[in-house]
Amino acid sequence: MPEGHTIHRLAADHQQRFGGRPVRASSPQGKFSDGAALVDGQVLQRAEAHGKHLFLGFPGDTWVHIHLGLFGKLGFGTAPAPPPTATVRLRLANPGGYADLRGPTACALLTGADKQAIHDRLGPDPLRPRDDGEQAWRRISRSRTSVAALLMDQKVVAGVGNVYRAEVLFRHGIDPYRAGRDLRRDEWDGLWADLAALMREGVRNNRIDTVRPEHTPEAMGRPPRVDDHGGEVYVYRRAGLPCHLCGGDVRTAGLAARNLFWCPDCQRL
Repeated sequence: MPEGHTIHRLAADHQQRFGGRPVRASSPQGKFSDGAALVDGQVLQRAEAHGKHLFLGFPGDTWVHIHLGLFGKLGFGTAPAPPPTATVRLRLANPGGYADLRGPTACALLTGADKQAIHDRLGPDPLRPRDDGEQAWRRISRSRTSVAALLMDQKVVAGVGNVYRAEVLFRHGIDPYRAGRDLRRDEWDGLWADLAALMREGVRNNRIDTVRPEHTPEAMGRPPRVDDHGGEVYVYRRAGLPCHLCGGDVRTAGLAARNLFWCPDCQRL
């Protein structure tokens, strides 16, 4: 599932390509035909993200809400647009290019009130300028749940996925099984600030890199990571490999229906 930086990047791409101009909207698959017909020919006024949710705003306080889920894909192309395949849930197009949405968990037309209800159930997003970590801290500091599970709970922090979860805990030497209420406030403040910085880099570079300059392949004289996800990381999907810092084995275990990765020597309970 794409993490929050990807959705913010998609919002920025929609704003750049379609913002302030009328768009043609269609649903070749047919599952969003009524919604597409209502926004067809309308001006895309605003595109924004909150966590893993993408919102495209049209006149009349009308919003297209997209959640990619595990299998959704959203890709862009230049004009002239080729004929869409039957799997395209939503195509937006203008004279400059097009965007095709396939396989999302959600693609729905919402009112402003519907949209606000989604915001209300989500936690703060490190990439939203007006959000901060205070709301999340109030929940985390009272919770017996592990900090690793809390970071993946979108009601606590919106946008953090498996990669950022594993990597930020490693960077701060925090055992993923520590209870939220056992975190110190300064530790949480450090985690929040680091998430915001790492995710902003993810938006800029369109990939996740989490290693510090002194731990890059060039600095350490080690081979670069070869992985479909790209990016240099400390522990994510490195189970059984030596930790870049201590040389011990990186471990993995299931937690909250996802695979957790950590170094037990660098992240002591």
